[in-house]
Amino acid sequence: MDLFSTTSDENTNLLPKDGTVLYYGKIMDNSQAQHFYNRLLESIEWKNDEAIIFGQLITTKRKVAWYGETNFKYSYSKITKEALLWTLELQQLKALVEEKTGETYNSCLLNLYHDGNEGMAWHSDAEKDLKKNGAIASLSFGAERKFAFKHKTTKETVSLILENGSLLVMKDETQTNWLHRLPPTKKIFKPRINLTFRTIVK
Repeated sequence: MDLFSTTSDENTNLLPKDGTVLYYGKIMDNSQAQHFYNRLLESIEWKNDEAIIFGQLITTKRKVAWYGETNFKYSYSKITKEALLWTLELQQLKALVEEKTGETYNSCLLNLYHDGNEGMAWHSDAEKDLKKNGAIASLSFGAERKFAFKHKTTKETVSLILENGSLLVMKDETQTNWLHRLPPTKKIFKPRINLTFRTIVK
């Protein structure tokens, strides 16, 4: 099922079962989105992501950064990251996202995709460091990209386009029952910045 409409209703669950995904659409105007996009490009300490796959260290073209309210450690793909402290812009965006979603977050994983050739394979965010069934708020800036979900058992799929300045929230049993990905595409030539606000269990 593809949901390529630009209309959004944050009260409508996009998943047919076994989880909750809410799409708020654009939560800021284009000038605000451009401001944050520029500041994030300049102020975030971006680094190429690393993962250990089949015993080998792989470095991705995609860049990442890990921030939080304290120096949380977060492990995925057999690599452990230690959080940098919030920047002013991240504090502002966290407050906005918390107001919109009614949830609280204490950390944020950021991804910088330079163009459509860079994406993310099927995965779920169910690491032991994260609050189980907690909300993950995904904020997008820059190029609009397709985002997809696939049920782990039935293989049903749901996809939508994430707009510049838009907010999507995954919560409840979503990470237990669904995979998600950002598929690569040859049609996108501009960068995209994605922020996923999370809750690390202290």
